[in-house]
Amino acid sequence: MKVLLDECVPWPVRHILAAHDCQTARFRGWAGTTNGELLGLAETEFDLFITSDQNLRYQQNLASRKIAILELSTNDLRRIQSAAAVLQLAVGTITPAEYRHLDIP
Repeated sequence: MKVLLDECVPWPVRHILAAHDCQTARFRGWAGTTNGELLGLAETEFDLFITSDQNLRYQQNLASRKIAILELSTNDLRRIQSAAAVLQLAVGTITPAEYRHLDIP
């Protein structure tokens, strides 16, 4: 699966998702791109967009999006690393066009 990490997601998260083709928005040269434009760009090349932006679902019309979106409840790297198995499971089971909030303790 091709995964794009939003700027607000710590880049080491890509190591947790090593089984997937995982890139960051910054690496792609999309740093500073607005959410709507970023989602449009991501849909052309990626299967999944991971963000920790809690406002994305309120700011964007996600109903027409084809890309799966996984919203993490935090961008704290240690907490995400502690929940690596939960994150891997969520990535492995998310479906196209699905929006899912992942609560990380």
